[in-house]
Amino acid sequence: MILPIYIYGQPVLRKVAEDITPDYPELKELINNMYETLDSSNGIGLAAPQIGLAIRLVVIDLDVLSEDLPEYKGFRHVFINPHILEYDEEAEKDSSDEGCLSIPGINEKVVRPTRIHVKYQDENFQEHDEWVEGYLARVMQHEFDHLEGTMFVDRVSPLRKNMIAGKLKNIIKGKFRCSYRTKIRR
Repeated sequence: MILPIYIYGQPVLRKVAEDITPDYPELKELINNMYETLDSSNGIGLAAPQIGLAIRLVVIDLDVLSEDLPEYKGFRHVFINPHILEYDEEAEKDSSDEGCLSIPGINEKVVRPTRIHVKYQDENFQEHDEWVEGYLARVMQHEFDHLEGTMFVDRVSPLRKNMIAGKLKNIIKGKFRCSYRTKIRR
């Protein structure tokens, strides 16, 4: 089932998400719904707060980028209870454009480390502890930020944030256009 994407201004997007256990109700169905929602909105990542749930659950599908980034062919993963343990301070930092399904129509440059240490569980609740780098590290940081109540616009320079303030206010008021189902604050 395609779920509505919660839009900037919704309180759930600012909450710190809670870990879940294997007995979380209808988890497999929820994961399938998140993938279906992600596919229908042409996104590459979706965190549970973006569908109104303050739980630590993320789906990422980089297969859609495999024509340009062949190393991600077939990459479609679930991350349960993910946490960033550390940022590689010696690795380069990269500045790239980011956008977000919860902030339609806004893209901004965000500086992020290119290598991070993460732990998470997969859909079978098997524990993973690994270093991730490159584009996947950027996407994970963006999505895992949602689990901490942080959005990419919080990571842009104060000058840029000031310049997009009017657009963000319009989004909160529901004045935006996108091709997928949304839920705005009322």
